[in-house]
Amino acid sequence: MDGGYFTRTVTMPKLGETMTKGKIVKWLKKEGEAVKEGEPLFEVETEKAVFEVTAPIDGTISKIVALEGDDVPVERVIAFIKELR
Repeated sequence: MDGGYFTRTVTMPKLGETMTKGKIVKWLKKEGEAVKEGEPLFEVETEKAVFEVTAPIDGTISKIVALEGDDVPVERVIAFIKELR
């Protein structure tokens, strides 16, 4: 806990049974921006298609660690969201 905030990790989701990694195509939000649960957060490319991935919680993006163009293994941390409690 950090002054009434909780930090939650955002990981690369597994969007298909055989998916082992995804490419970050585009971040739709920037560090410091507020997000609402269910709001599009970034686009990820798999072997089959490009998907929009939504924010898991309401909060503020505190850090993005995977950049556009990065190939990221499934379940690897790609960002952090601060959630006010």
